[in-house]
Amino acid sequence: MTKQRVVRGCSAKVDVVQSDSSYRQRIVDTELNELMSSLPAIAIEGAKGVGKTATAQQRAATVHLLDDPSQSEIAKGDLTRVLQGKPPVLLDEWQRVPALWDGVRRAVDRGAEPGAFLLTGSVGPRVDADAPARHSGAGRIDLLRMRPMTMAERIDGEQSVSLGRLLQADRPQLHGECETRLSDYVDEIVRSGLPGIRGLEGRARSTRLAGYLERVIDRDFPDELGRQIRKPETLRRWIHAYAAATSTTTSAVKLRQTAARRDDSPAVETTRAYQEALERLFIVDPVPGWAPTKNRLSRLNLSPKHHLVDPALSAHLLGVGAKGLLAGDSPGPSVPWDGSLLGALFESLATLSIRVYAQSHDLRVQHLRMRGGSREIDLILEDRAGRVLAIEIKLAETVNDHDVRHLKWLANELGEDLLDSLVITTGREAYRRKDGIGVVPLALLGV
Repeated sequence: MTKQRVVRGCSAKVDVVQSDSSYRQRIVDTELNELMSSLPAIAIEGAKGVGKTATAQQRAATVHLLDDPSQSEIAKGDLTRVLQGKPPVLLDEWQRVPALWDGVRRAVDRGAEPGAFLLTGSVGPRVDADAPARHSGAGRIDLLRMRPMTMAERIDGEQSVSLGRLLQADRPQLHGECETRLSDYVDEIVRSGLPGIRGLEGRARSTRLAGYLERVIDRDFPDELGRQIRKPETLRRWIHAYAAATSTTTSAVKLRQTAARRDDSPAVETTRAYQEALERLFIVDPVPGWAPTKNRLSRLNLSPKHHLVDPALSAHLLGVGAKGLLAGDSPGPSVPWDGSLLGALFESLATLSIRVYAQSHDLRVQHLRMRGGSREIDLILEDRAGRVLAIEIKLAETVNDHDVRHLKWLANELGEDLLDSLVITTGREAYRRKDGIGVVPLALLGV
């Protein structure tokens, strides 16, 4: 590719973008290329800083950066002028000019060609009942979720185990070795999968992470959601409590109690609004409980498993760095903790990666938990036919019979509908156990 260069046209204030030789390919690029060949308008959604704009700019001929007040004012004054640029037209942070959504929809209705429009946004649809009505875009504007960088995108080396290959229902042999150690995974947890943060070190990275979170509270709530936070400190405590509950199904009541102080206990409605708003901003990224589309398992707990969009945010909120995680430090006395923090954050890193891989194969990602916790499986990947790939995530180099007991139970329950079972580890080698369950280091798993 050639070096990316932004050229601004004086008359229309339009950015014409040339490709960037420094751009690092992402898994979502393949999905986007496929969709653009058939669909006229695609909205790339995700948290700020995940790389939406950079990815879209690799393809766009015309770019409108709508977080620039001068460009947003032009768009508000003349939608037609903005939408008629040379395609593909990128409307970056389109939510700053909400009328653009319906403008694109109408352009699609009039016969826009495949790949005509790219929209990027850091805010999902409103969930409150009194929100202004807006056409969903269904059938006109298709959504593509973008998350922080996966383990495969962060490291050099071959991913010898393909998720797509595992979905072919023939239980392929697993192979491959890696040099990735526990300390490397810990480094990736705290380093972040946000491209603008992961290259920083020490104080600079910590400052950037703190600024990212403060921006969410101080700017994104009022600017993107139109909400002023009456008690920002209460929201900070709730996010802190949520981070401490990473990879658990801790109840909303317990989260609220953890965030409470003797003289300031947030109301149920307040904390529910926090979570809904943070999900709209793609900061909170829970994994839903499995509701089978085909099989009829009873006594399932459908509570979501808690994750922030990037485990580095959780580690930062809890005040632990790489040394602290390896030493087994707890989040501190202000947040009750009854498990391995490193184990929870490793699961969050693995979950982030697997969700991206699964999206590229059009799989639903959920988790399984029976009421009372008698059976738990970290991730259930389900295809449109109701067939399942079950995954456990273990902060360990080796796997024993106890670690796979729930996977064996699910195999008996699902029969042929279970495509495969895996345990994701921090070990060095991928292989299959005698019982057929795969053991795969996270660094060796890819699309």
